Amino acid sequence: MAKERLLRKLFIWRLRHVSNRQFMIILSVVIGIAAGLAAVIIKQSVGLIHHLVHNLTSLEGFEWLYLITPGVGILLAVLFIKYIVRRPVRHGIPNVLYAISKNQGQMNRHNMISSVVASSFTVGFGGSVGLEGPTVSTGAAIGANLGKALHLNYRQITLLLGCACAGAMSAIFKAPIAAIVFVLEVIMLDLTLTSLVPLLLSSASAVVVSYTFLGQQVVYPFIVGHTYTLNELLFYVLLGLVCGLVATYFTRMYKYIEGLFERIKSGWYRLLYGAISLGILMIFFPHLFGEGYEVINGALKGELFYLHDVGIFSHMNDTFVNFVIIMTLTIGVKVIATSVTFGSGGVGGIFAPTLFMGANTGVLFASLINRFNWIELPVKNFALIGMAGLIAGVLHAPLTGLFLIADLSGGYRMFLPLMITATISYVVAKSFEEHSVYTHQLAKRKELLTHDKDHNIMTLMEVNKLIETDFAIISPDANLGDLVHVISKAHRNLFPVVDNKGMLKGMVKMDDIREIIFKPEKYQEVKVKDLMYMPAYFISPDDSMEDLVEVFRKSARFNIAVIDKGKYRGFISRANAFTAYRNYLKMLSSGY
Repeated sequence: MAKERLLRKLFIWRLRHVSNRQFMIILSVVIGIAAGLAAVIIKQSVGLIHHLVHNLTSLEGFEWLYLITPGVGILLAVLFIKYIVRRPVRHGIPNVLYAISKNQGQMNRHNMISSVVASSFTVGFGGSVGLEGPTVSTGAAIGANLGKALHLNYRQITLLLGCACAGAMSAIFKAPIAAIVFVLEVIMLDLTLTSLVPLLLSSASAVVVSYTFLGQQVVYPFIVGHTYTLNELLFYVLLGLVCGLVATYFTRMYKYIEGLFERIKSGWYRLLYGAISLGILMIFFPHLFGEGYEVINGALKGELFYLHDVGIFSHMNDTFVNFVIIMTLTIGVKVIATSVTFGSGGVGGIFAPTLFMGANTGVLFASLINRFNWIELPVKNFALIGMAGLIAGVLHAPLTGLFLIADLSGGYRMFLPLMITATISYVVAKSFEEHSVYTHQLAKRKELLTHDKDHNIMTLMEVNKLIETDFAIISPDANLGDLVHVISKAHRNLFPVVDNKGMLKGMVKMDDIREIIFKPEKYQEVKVKDLMYMPAYFISPDDSMEDLVEVFRKSARFNIAVIDKGKYRGFISRANAFTAYRNYLKMLSSGY
């Protein structure tokens, strides 16, 4: 009780002395620091585990252990989730999108730690995924639960979620500008100009934390020697086309393997199949182990050392044809390893695998062009730009790809090629796949937010919360006299006919019986079941608002019956739905 009284006093003092704007600015810095610390903990944990695994597999006679360590990491993650968390740990960024679109910005408290532990096991032991998704999920969970504890409204909580996502991305990649662009483009927050101030502060404070503990060096050091010539711009256009096609392959392969694992009902069988598959892939391609930062940095330096140690392919002659084969297989198999890691129960992110494929795509493209002596392209530059192209295509986020790669590498002198490749890759990928790997599941369930405010309101509204139950019901076995008695006490002119099992049998409209309700001689002989009609249009409580709007449009009626597996639940009126829409519009349009 003393604690509650103290919190109440602090809450009252804050309302009297600190404006909402000032309070949100303070919270944005707090959230940024928390997200930065989460990123540091994840990075350091993975680094420690990876170091231990590397030392173990380096011992003479134990080199083969790297084939099973990815499976061990996923096993530990699954055991942690199943027996300690005891709740599902959704993939990071889709989890945040779901919280914003369908859960009023709320996230489970376990997400503040579960993603950290599960992803550390997964990636540290060699799972072929990244860390940005779990970091974003962790930061967002901190923001959501802090907002709930402080009794903030939906608008304020979603802003804190955005600040947390910006802070997490800024800290994990040391890319403060790209982090803000990511929130606006991928998280899809509809923010006012004043809302950018908390985002800026959160991103800046998070990157300062990251610099303090992890150093100020960029994640992918890149020295820009030669920038570009006008003659090379055409090949950046072609690279954009190639990246768009590779991104489409990534998305479709990811969805296909995801579907295969979803059809396996047993989680233990999913784990077993995933561990075996990853072990087989590691035999052929050991450089798929973990996040793959060494491979990416090697490509950016033009040092393709990893191609000389490609498992059972290491005996192949060092010819250009073999180089193309190995590089193509490396690009194609990476998404398989990533999807298998996720499907078998691992926790991680998509960014690192996407950057891995992008760097190698750029290297392969430039090497093929150079082989034909059409022009001498700088391979390192194309590796860099390929990373932006894959981010733009896979995530459907061209601005994020552009600023992320420029931030990560310090390669702002390559801004024009970045713009060209990222834009074209996005257009190509979008033409084949409407939704990205982050959003396809939400879109399938009609739970995806976009930058369309009207669509967002429709997504946030729930049919189940609009149901009105104050309609007087009548039994199909009742007579006209019974109906008149019900009408005398009702304030509606529509009467659902419901049997003793709660099943809707039909409806009676006041307009249809107006002529006979004043004829007492018919009260006993006329039955309700002879007066009722079954509505041609109805809605389920699980349907979306878009479904409801479409039913209203087709039927031209003012009230739509809600039926749940045949059982009567109530009605939804146009007026009530419109009022709810206006309230959501006001909520989303108001400041924080």
